[in-house]
Amino acid sequence: MEMVNVTINGISVAVPKGSTVLDAAKQIGIDIPTLCYLKEINEIGACRICLVEVQELRGATLGPKRMVTSCVYPVTEGMVVTTNSPAITASRKMNLELLLSNHNKECLSCVRSTTCELQRLCQEYGVNENRFKGAVTESGLDLSSPAIVRDGSKCILCRRCVAACRNMQGIGVIGANNRGFDTVIGTAMDGTQASTSCINCGQCIVACPTGALTERDDTDKVFEALGDPTKKVYICIAPSVRAQIGECFGYEPGTDVEGKMVAAVRRLGFDGVFDMNVTADLTIVEEANELLGRLNNNGVLPMITSCSPGWIKYCEHYFPEMTENLSTCKSPQQMFGALMKTYFAEKEGIDPEDIFFVSAIPCTAKKFEVGRPDQSAAGVPDVDVAITTRELGRMINRAGINFKALADERFDTPFSRGSGAGIIFGATGGVMEAALRYAAEVILDKKLESVEFPEVRGVEGVKLAAYKLGDLEVKVAVASGTKNAKELLERVKSGELDVQFIEIMGCPGGCVNGGGQPYQPASVRNSIDLRAVRAAVLYKADAATDLRKSQDNAEVMALYREFLGAPNSHKAHEILHTSYIKRGL
Repeated sequence: MEMVNVTINGISVAVPKGSTVLDAAKQIGIDIPTLCYLKEINEIGACRICLVEVQELRGATLGPKRMVTSCVYPVTEGMVVTTNSPAITASRKMNLELLLSNHNKECLSCVRSTTCELQRLCQEYGVNENRFKGAVTESGLDLSSPAIVRDGSKCILCRRCVAACRNMQGIGVIGANNRGFDTVIGTAMDGTQASTSCINCGQCIVACPTGALTERDDTDKVFEALGDPTKKVYICIAPSVRAQIGECFGYEPGTDVEGKMVAAVRRLGFDGVFDMNVTADLTIVEEANELLGRLNNNGVLPMITSCSPGWIKYCEHYFPEMTENLSTCKSPQQMFGALMKTYFAEKEGIDPEDIFFVSAIPCTAKKFEVGRPDQSAAGVPDVDVAITTRELGRMINRAGINFKALADERFDTPFSRGSGAGIIFGATGGVMEAALRYAAEVILDKKLESVEFPEVRGVEGVKLAAYKLGDLEVKVAVASGTKNAKELLERVKSGELDVQFIEIMGCPGGCVNGGGQPYQPASVRNSIDLRAVRAAVLYKADAATDLRKSQDNAEVMALYREFLGAPNSHKAHEILHTSYIKRGL
């Protein structure tokens, strides 16, 4: 590899040819501030916050100092870089002041206060918000989506959301409208978010450095239900939430805080705090049996998993002809709500209408899912409200609960323990591996010596594997992120790829990187792979448990004995399965 020698703030360093000044500075521990930059997603040099001074060799001597945008400017041999000088500080400060002159500065009530990247930089540079006054760009508030709120008055035109939607997810329902001072980020023809083929994945939200994009906040609905004496209020918590919610309270990414999380949520006043891993296991039993039925009865193949509502809506819009390939299983969230208002309500003698059921989930698309048709097993919505990891964190803070001071507590029965297979649902490849643990034992008719399937693990966008199970070869594929899903499905449609079972997650890396997970600034997202760090928590928890297969979960088997009958039975279909819509574009 050809190396280039540069000097940054008086320190010499050799970096690979083609590196940017921003990359080179990181090699010696200098983080140059950015706003628009997201590594490999949005590299456009638009915000001008990452300005540095450079001098380049002209023959044997250095040329004059010039200011360049470090995120896109390549290093050259002998370059001398200054990342902090009075001129640089003045330029960055003025750029921030100009951004603020066209920005809604209601910071005290903004949901991004203290996590806003613009706010943090303004504090660091001592920005006076009133230096530039004048006209502001006309912009609106779009509340049409059940999941995503767009507030153009807080947009700084960094285009990170546009890049996340188009470059990372391959969708592109938002972009820059108008020109010059009138530029706004919006949808085609200035339509509403709900009128587009947006899949509600929320990747635009986690990319946004300000409060211009947020999830629809449903926490007041939950607090209202908790204060209603006529309601029994229950909550289930998804596998990946325990691996991420600690970030809301100052823990490093990759910290498992399951016990403290349960204790904190119980103190909010819920009548029951349950583990969604249980219905992750139930999903596996239903889904694996559905796959085996299709394999044995010439059903529609390849079968595709149905746990990710962002992926489901993407399929309905962009691959409507493949909705027949989707597993009919509801997601673990919806299965849980359905069981609470059928099995649990019957067992406890509670009217389903008196149950208010909440799911805590890493996914903004789940807010859309709760309102889908065919998601009301008891004649009322399976789930009343889905709140994101961020919303749950805000509820805990608002209630004055000292998260770090809590002792660990355990989930409530009867939905208190999921298997390791359920735990790994939150990582890309996890649903596939969990299903293989089940299907392999059924096909081979014996216990597996090893339950790990490493070929489907990892954060790669598309993974392929084949397993010889007796006389049957099972060929599988895993994709995360809808751009990768499109690539995979096009190969399947063309006949290039022959597989029987496909797992697709709407968000790159799976639920651990969901649109509802805690905010992390670009400086963190550009430095570590959050997907891998967060997923490692789930795989570690799986490896540590003595219950690693869904079929060994006694709570799930009790559900079949006491209520559902057999997997894929008529009753199971009525309660645990659903249907889809061929939406098209």
